[in-house]
Amino acid sequence: MSIVKRAAVTLASTALGLGLLSSPAQADPPVGVYRPLVGFCAGSVGPVLDALGDAGGTFACYDTFGSLTVKTRQFGCDAVMRPNNVSAAITALNNDIDAQTQCLDFAGVTRLPVDTSTNDLSWLRFAAEAVSVAVRNDSGLAFHFFTKAELQSVYRCETTEVDGVAVRPMLPQAGTGVRTYWLSEMGISEGSIPACVSDVDSTGQTVRENDGTALIDAGDMVPFSVSSYIAQGNSIPGVPDRRADTGLADIDGAMPIVNNTLNMSFPIKHEDYVVVETSRLGEPDITKAFVGTASDVCNSSIIRLHGFGLLGNCGSVAATGER
Repeated sequence: MSIVKRAAVTLASTALGLGLLSSPAQADPPVGVYRPLVGFCAGSVGPVLDALGDAGGTFACYDTFGSLTVKTRQFGCDAVMRPNNVSAAITALNNDIDAQTQCLDFAGVTRLPVDTSTNDLSWLRFAAEAVSVAVRNDSGLAFHFFTKAELQSVYRCETTEVDGVAVRPMLPQAGTGVRTYWLSEMGISEGSIPACVSDVDSTGQTVRENDGTALIDAGDMVPFSVSSYIAQGNSIPGVPDRRADTGLADIDGAMPIVNNTLNMSFPIKHEDYVVVETSRLGEPDITKAFVGTASDVCNSSIIRLHGFGLLGNCGSVAATGER
């Protein structure tokens, strides 16, 4: 069997025990709770940063889905527009800095800067994440051993059938971190996505990031965060299980998950980041929350519970840029 099946991950999660849980992950902080640092946390990093913020008490995440606006401070900041993806979360932080409204302090993201024309923002590492392709457990694709080169051929529409199954490669909605990263690994630019690749499912619904319910037909496949897949099977309060009847494929002979833990040798892997204004790196709250291996964001038990890999250089600056 070439995929990590849902049932195996669910059963393995019981070995973690509930003792590792801090407080339930949630979409936004509870009403009336205002922490010193606030930001939007996008995609697969939202739940883990929610939990890290709850444990440390210094920062709070607002997710990139939910109400149109949020209130981020006890006084003022009553109608901060909620971004809907990673890129928009960084833009929201930039806009807040430019307007000097002081309603946002950071962004939780899954990519490095795409514009390095300035050093205004700093990307601080906090965990490792991998991405595989999800397929239906009842599909013939579940028994196929994929290579990265083969997946690149599928997403370039050069390979249209695998083991007798007509494939339908899909992507999550535009602007999401998994989509951006997967396209880069496939050698495809956002502006030149081949015609066979779609970001809607076979019923015409937009494909949400890390959501197995989009896989309806036997040939459907979509990139899926390995960390999110693990977390969704770990019965974490506030983390919905949207894996449906799907599994994650091995790539180049490597399993994405080993003993319910992210395989740090998986070939399609990247770091995740907290983005802050560079000029604020020395501030006490920023330091406590995000800077160095002893910071709140480097809590190893919570990082593991949410399916992410540990970094020896957690809390260090990976890059600077504009957006």
